[in-house]
Amino acid sequence: MREVFHQSLEDVQSRLVEIAELVTVAIDKATRAFGSSDVALAEEVIEADTVIDEKALALDELAIEILARQQPVARDLRIVVSALRMSASLERMGDIAEHIAQLTRMRFPERAIPKGLKSTFLKMGELDVEVARQLTELLRTQELALTEEIRNADDALDDLHISVFEKVLSASWQGDPSATVDATLASRYHERFADHAVSVAKKVAYLSTGDWATSTDTIDVVVP
Repeated sequence: MREVFHQSLEDVQSRLVEIAELVTVAIDKATRAFGSSDVALAEEVIEADTVIDEKALALDELAIEILARQQPVARDLRIVVSALRMSASLERMGDIAEHIAQLTRMRFPERAIPKGLKSTFLKMGELDVEVARQLTELLRTQELALTEEIRNADDALDDLHISVFEKVLSASWQGDPSATVDATLASRYHERFADHAVSVAKKVAYLSTGDWATSTDTIDVVVP
């Protein structure tokens, strides 16, 4: 029975990694579509989000079954409960990738990136993809050095997010209302994607160290 239980916990981890891999593909395609107005690529992201949702739901059902049947305690209980919360964050990251793709589709054949902000959004996209890759590797290996890299990328995205708002609020901004809305929404999506990655990384650090204070020192707390 104990062997079956540990196999179930390993299944939980492998499913988290699988979802993170799908999220990485989604944000990579979404940001590339956003940067190049590739509506076909955007459609792929939108259609694939259902798969992420289904896999997150299946993971949640597995975690609930483990709680009901195995009644885990101590660290095992923390692993299962944390998996439920990480699954929710990963699912939300997939939704954000979908939102970026939807902006691309909505503005096609025009560019979704407002004039004067292309380089900023290309950089934000690169950072989001890197964060997703680092998070997947963190979930796979529990290599806590990656948490610092995720936090640094999140800080860089925060700075870029602020720069977008400064741009659209400046006297030199010439974008029409739709361009202003697109810029602020897209910037928020990119920034929020990394926030969720930080939230997951914080939980991984906690599970590895067993010390919530230490994990929050390494990874900033994110308000849902």
